[in-house]
Amino acid sequence: MTTFDFEKPIAELEEQLEKATSIAEKGKVDMSDSITKLEAEIEKTKKEVYSNLTGWQKVQISRHPERPYTLDYIQGICDEFLELHGDRNVKDDKAMIGGFGTIEGKTYMIIGHQKGRNTKQRQMRNFGMANPEGYRKALRLMKLAEKFNKPVITFIDTPGASPGLEAEERGQGEAIARNLLEMAKLKVPVLCFIIGEGASGGALGIGIGDRVMMLEYTWYSVISPESCSSILWRSWDFKEKAADALKLTSDDMLKNGLIDGVVKEPIGGAHNNPAEIFATVKKEIKRLTKDLRALEVDDLVMQRIEKFSHMGSYHEI
Repeated sequence: MTTFDFEKPIAELEEQLEKATSIAEKGKVDMSDSITKLEAEIEKTKKEVYSNLTGWQKVQISRHPERPYTLDYIQGICDEFLELHGDRNVKDDKAMIGGFGTIEGKTYMIIGHQKGRNTKQRQMRNFGMANPEGYRKALRLMKLAEKFNKPVITFIDTPGASPGLEAEERGQGEAIARNLLEMAKLKVPVLCFIIGEGASGGALGIGIGDRVMMLEYTWYSVISPESCSSILWRSWDFKEKAADALKLTSDDMLKNGLIDGVVKEPIGGAHNNPAEIFATVKKEIKRLTKDLRALEVDDLVMQRIEKFSHMGSYHEI
């Protein structure tokens, strides 16, 4: 299991607990007091460590290789899921997945970035970096959801849109811009969940929703800390400083009014208890959809447009 530097105190205690448990099982020695104390100490240390994370440390957790991806959430919250493929123009982008899913008998259109678990999968999924056909597929599915009056759910987890020459030749910028325009006008509820990395236009391309929610240990920004550091300081050595300056954490984004809420994660991150985060996200989907379904279609669209129109500050001279 991947352990970050700031998690070493926890890892050391867990190693001691494992040894104590092993001694108790193999040597038939009563280690109950030591085990109880270690468990309490681990719990205390976890709360201390994870309640004082820096922006960079949250970025690290958002990239944990065992963190649940879009397909994991679909499997965890849906009773059934029918994946739909292709943008009807170029090809099927494996970095962007989508289809109809049912949650407790109600149908949703679920779309999201998908990363890979191993080298082969990462190459196939292009590390979660979608090409223009991925965004066009996403838009096709959103329009399909609108046609059948089904809410749209998006799961955002990408280091950015694919930066290759071929992606630019096929209109990467236009594809993302088109999604921003069309998502703003969709006549069905749109829920967006940032479940990992939310970088640049690659994230924003499926990020225009009535409710935009961030999981606790995720980030959302126009640029990654490493890229920001390389531009400002010509080196990646200042990525921690850049992460703090970018104000990219869920708490910062909520404070600045750029998202609508923060979804609490299990202590240590979603990868430590996937079942718990699946249940939490499922509960949020049901709650938010119920609230949005109560609105008239015209009010739903107008509120969405006004929400994004009011973001940012400016001064007219």
